Amino acid sequence: MSAEAHTSTEYIKHHLQNLTYGKLPAGYQRHDGATLEADTWTLAHSPQEAKDMGFTAFNVDTLGFSLVLGLLFIWLFRGVARKVSTGVPSGTQNFVEWIIEFIDSSVRGSFTGRNPLVAPLALTIFVWIFLMNAMDLVPIDWIPGLAGALGLPYLKVVPTTDPNATFGMSITVFFLVLYYSVKMKGVGGFVGELTLQPFGKFGLPANLFLEGVNLIAKPVSLALRLFGNMYAGEMIFILIALMGAAWTGASLGSATLFGSQILLSLGWAIFHILIVTLQAFIFMTLTIVYLDMAHQEHH
Repeated sequence: MSAEAHTSTEYIKHHLQNLTYGKLPAGYQRHDGATLEADTWTLAHSPQEAKDMGFTAFNVDTLGFSLVLGLLFIWLFRGVARKVSTGVPSGTQNFVEWIIEFIDSSVRGSFTGRNPLVAPLALTIFVWIFLMNAMDLVPIDWIPGLAGALGLPYLKVVPTTDPNATFGMSITVFFLVLYYSVKMKGVGGFVGELTLQPFGKFGLPANLFLEGVNLIAKPVSLALRLFGNMYAGEMIFILIALMGAAWTGASLGSATLFGSQILLSLGWAIFHILIVTLQAFIFMTLTIVYLDMAHQEHH
């Protein structure tokens, strides 16, 4: 927890700010009043600095936690694959096999084409998003508090509360949909879908508008649904932490607050486990459905 966050508003803003790294121009006045003599790549120490870094900046915490959780997924599943046994499976092997069977049944039920990429993609999406979402179950002040003690101004631990992460994943899915739409139907077939449906050749402008909106809505809805649900869940945990501080009369960041946080967060965390899993499942399922639509040829 940052020492600067004294009020409830500052506390909320602090926990919703990403750790941003980017370039500030020469002559820029920093948060501490210092003026930069040259263009400088640095960590933002205020929301305004993060904003002024512009498009070239990137969120270190989102990238870091996403990468670590992705590597955790690879390490876990690769370890089980190397030690797989036909005898009595270990608990970890049994759990991994259950996830793979669940993903396989989901793909078989929603994807009617033939593509060896779809099942591995669905598995990666589900497990990776679940792990990123599950970071929301870590008590809200623990990791940011440790980061503050190490001198970091901000740290958001849930990558899916950052729209950059959710849009990054959804746009990747969107490009795959475009690729397979053209590959399976040809350029003419894909353009024909956009211009000739649903009203035929005489309704071309209306067809293009409706189909274009429908196409663009896919990545937008994927990204915003995941981001919105996880962001709202994070906000509730922050508000619970503030309630704990108010009820105990403790200062923000104290050991008493940590204890009250756990008790107040328990009920919401139990319910939030469902949201964490459901959002990963919805993103995976919609990806499968969109790819299935890309493989279908309309006549």
